[in-house]
Amino acid sequence: MAVQGPFRVECGEVFPLGVGVVGAVAPLVDFDRSTRENRVQQLDRDSGLPVWVVDVMDFDPEARERTFKVKITAPVQPVPPSAMEGTPVRPVMLEGLLVTPYMKEVGNGRSKIAYSLRATGMAAPGRAARPQSSAA
Repeated sequence: MAVQGPFRVECGEVFPLGVGVVGAVAPLVDFDRSTRENRVQQLDRDSGLPVWVVDVMDFDPEARERTFKVKITAPVQPVPPSAMEGTPVRPVMLEGLLVTPYMKEVGNGRSKIAYSLRATGMAAPGRAARPQSSAA
């Protein structure tokens, strides 16, 4: 039996040595609905919630790929944890993490398995994220 579609995993299973935010959280642009003058944020097709994107770095020095884009589905823009004193690194736990494998072209007609990461929130390690409420 093959796993099809996204599957839920714990952040520590994907990033056993930890992961950190290395960029700003930004709205994910819906290129199909956007124009040059008007950028439209992508909405999650299942929940209808806005989709945000952030770059993260795997703390494993042996990792083949060190940085990843993570899409976060949340009603308001997620706020990363504070940076560690003296460094720009902001360790994070990705909550509600889903991994979707797909085939990625690497050139010369070759492909490799790659992974898309999607989460529902982020929190400082050892803390749960505060529930996000939308303004009424």
